[in-house]
Amino acid sequence: MTCELFVSKVIDENNVAAFKEFGIEPESFATPLESSVVKFTLDYAKENGGSAPSYATIVTNFPDFMYVPSVTDSFEYLARKIKEKEGKQRIAELINKELPTLYDSSDSDTVISTLQERLQSIKMGTSVRCQKGINVKESATTFLEEYEKRRKGESFKIWRSKFPSINKAIGGGYISGNVYAWFGRSGRGKSVVTMEDGIESAAQGANVLVWAMEMSRYEWLARAYSSLSARQGLVTAMIDGAKYEAGFENRALLTGNLSPEFEEGLRTFATTLPDTLAGNITLRAVDDADFSVRTIRELEADIRRTKADVVVIDPIYYMDFEANTSRTTGGDVAATSIALRRVAGATGAVIHVITQAEEDASEKTDGIRELKPPKRAEVMKSKAILQDAALLIGVDTLAQEGRGILELGKGRNGGEDTQVEIVFLPNYGIVREFETGQAAAQQFAF
Repeated sequence: MTCELFVSKVIDENNVAAFKEFGIEPESFATPLESSVVKFTLDYAKENGGSAPSYATIVTNFPDFMYVPSVTDSFEYLARKIKEKEGKQRIAELINKELPTLYDSSDSDTVISTLQERLQSIKMGTSVRCQKGINVKESATTFLEEYEKRRKGESFKIWRSKFPSINKAIGGGYISGNVYAWFGRSGRGKSVVTMEDGIESAAQGANVLVWAMEMSRYEWLARAYSSLSARQGLVTAMIDGAKYEAGFENRALLTGNLSPEFEEGLRTFATTLPDTLAGNITLRAVDDADFSVRTIRELEADIRRTKADVVVIDPIYYMDFEANTSRTTGGDVAATSIALRRVAGATGAVIHVITQAEEDASEKTDGIRELKPPKRAEVMKSKAILQDAALLIGVDTLAQEGRGILELGKGRNGGEDTQVEIVFLPNYGIVREFETGQAAAQQFAF
């Protein structure tokens, strides 16, 4: 029965890693059914990006297996029960099968030493090794091994931002296993700017997962096509007297109103995209029929299935929140934010989340609005997002003037209060840091 409980919990929590964490293998079980179910689950995960099979798949393949929903016992408790039964089974095999032959063929010293070795092996093989924490005084070897891996870029990854000043301020870019929060008032371009950094990671070879919970699939793709084509400089655009290397006009893509020559260019661009984009982008959009479940558990399954290095969640407050066990205002968002932080650490993904900033009724003077990126105190929905993120990035833009400002708020690795001026012309796929000096002179040359 314990096998059914353990496997059922793995299915419910989509946590195949629990087998490895607690040393549970097909050989841990005495019956062929139990061994086969565990082996099937592990093989399924290898072929499906680490995801567990559904209970329906298990029951279909193993009709005699009894699935038990909503198991509340911990993995550690269940693993101890499994290992206890395994240990007794191995001791019984040792006494009943191995000992008689050993007794008849060996002297007493050999029998005793062999039994001691075999019993110690059984003890080690059936113990639940679940180390909690690390002894810092004895951590030198582990630390230096990790340092060497990091020096070689093997154990973690930095994905550079599209905005050089952000990279400079935070030590090179976005570090795997961290959450980065983008926030701004409604309609100020936070989705566009965050999308640009997601695409930038894909251009560097990352597997990027996008949960677009406000935009339709076509709307998001139109923005992405504008951005990607602008990076290739496929279109030359004159905007307010300045010449830009641009992309396909977003509004024309949305309305299906490109000129014939640009339509031909679009077809060429779209068909060659697999050759020009180094990484991959997996998009799940609000109008996808299979995108009705938006829980933390579903997100982690998607990350593992797509092997995502970078994730964009737009916006976090459209996710299915975790239960508000604290019974406090905003507790559901807080629990979700904490769970996201854990998912980032467990999967090693960079997770970008988007949230709202409080509206500011005083930001206009005489009908004129100046650029004013929101401050950390203006994070809307939950302050837990501020606390759990490695970096907080405020966004404000004046789309009609083609400019904007990004401001770094709380930064775990520095950079707080850094401001980044950007060119903001998303209709042409142009969102980048404002260039100065000679580069700027060349950009605006006629």
